[in-house]
Amino acid sequence: MAENEDDWLISERFTKALPTGLDTSDTGTRLVFLVCDNRARSANGRAEFAEHGRFISWMGSVQRFNTVGPVDRSITIEPMRRCPKPVPLDGPDGILASLPSAHRAHVERALSASAGHCGTTTWQALREALLRRHPELARYIDWFLAHLDPVVFDVEDAADRAWQEQRDAAQSLTRVTDFPHSALSAWGRPASRDEPYLAGLIPDPVENSLIDHDVRVGLDGETPLFDDWRRRGDVRCDIHVLEDSAGRRLEVVNVNATRVESRLGTDMIYYHHPTHSFVLVQYKRLESRNKEYRVNKQLLDQMDRLEQVSQLSSQPARSHEWRLSQDACFLKFAHWRNGTGSSTELARGMYIPLSYARVLLEDDCTLGPRGGRIFSYERANRYLVGSEFADLVKLGLVGTVGTNVEQLRDFGLQRAHEGYSVMLGFETSDETPRDRAVRVRTRSAKKRPKVNSYSPPTPQQPGSDARGS
Repeated sequence: MAENEDDWLISERFTKALPTGLDTSDTGTRLVFLVCDNRARSANGRAEFAEHGRFISWMGSVQRFNTVGPVDRSITIEPMRRCPKPVPLDGPDGILASLPSAHRAHVERALSASAGHCGTTTWQALREALLRRHPELARYIDWFLAHLDPVVFDVEDAADRAWQEQRDAAQSLTRVTDFPHSALSAWGRPASRDEPYLAGLIPDPVENSLIDHDVRVGLDGETPLFDDWRRRGDVRCDIHVLEDSAGRRLEVVNVNATRVESRLGTDMIYYHHPTHSFVLVQYKRLESRNKEYRVNKQLLDQMDRLEQVSQLSSQPARSHEWRLSQDACFLKFAHWRNGTGSSTELARGMYIPLSYARVLLEDDCTLGPRGGRIFSYERANRYLVGSEFADLVKLGLVGTVGTNVEQLRDFGLQRAHEGYSVMLGFETSDETPRDRAVRVRTRSAKKRPKVNSYSPPTPQQPGSDARGS
């Protein structure tokens, strides 16, 4: 546990080998508890209960089962969250004491190896016992269950298509800002088809920051910059705020101004306040069968309007204002299938800068058999994928130069009134451009400085270990 905690706080992921022969056919909810065993071990190897015994220290969900050989298997746990305080299993106040004997025996059997499994009925009894003694865990469990039972989207439904695009835009914002991907992913359908994606968000249960990737979620009494949009009568606006321990703050704003059936698509706009720069991504859906997009007048008109964004930029005067090109707008040609997929993964697709899209439209490579123009993976032989796009934005190598907040506000509202769903991310921080570059390049669990994190009430005894069930 001690060796892995600093990594888990950042990666939110853990791969754990399963004992040979472990029966997981009754997968239940696929919820995971990581148990720290603080029992002392005697010379003959028997476990002797220390004062505090065993504790549930972390929770997570099984993202997938992995087959690593003819017999060997493992599970990938993602996302993970540390419990607000260790939950004792042993002793008169422990969870095991309140379980019926049959279920207690099942849990003990699951705890007897390096990893174990409980069936659905035992889980229900364990859940009731946990919530009786630790009601604060309810929001953790609800959040994990939302990840484990994600909404199934129907690509033939206009509202589901809009929410798919807006979710992808939200996930893009967490990637370019280095906030946890899971922070904006637990979700249920809102009451109205016309409501934005953020209206259905189930908030992340973590409230207190310890290191950069432990994020505080919510408004904390502070007024968001775009709070006045929520009081407008001409738009529907939802806001979610993420903040880390270094003071970086991401205000995520989701605004609609038209009914879902009449919308033209989704825009993702990311504004980095310290450098006064923003980037826009316009979503386009590839046709399901051939993964193609046939160019029409609507797209050409939209491209003309997007090109006006470059007119908002000024010439670079300082080193951090230099860009690879004047492109601040990108088209993302993405493909979605019916079903769920991971709620934290980006939709696969091509990110194409606007100026490159113009070149492609003049090149024979996009010429269709009947004279029309087609975008597809085969025809656009060069494009950016999600990770490449995110790196360019993180390092400030693309985006506008010298644009102010009022221009951003006007542009965001204009796009909403033109018929787009807008997912806007507004990042503020005290980082210098150099600090930002250093953070991006050193962002890795193994390079982060270690921090003091809480431990169970008593020190680990010699021979203690960590077990998962």
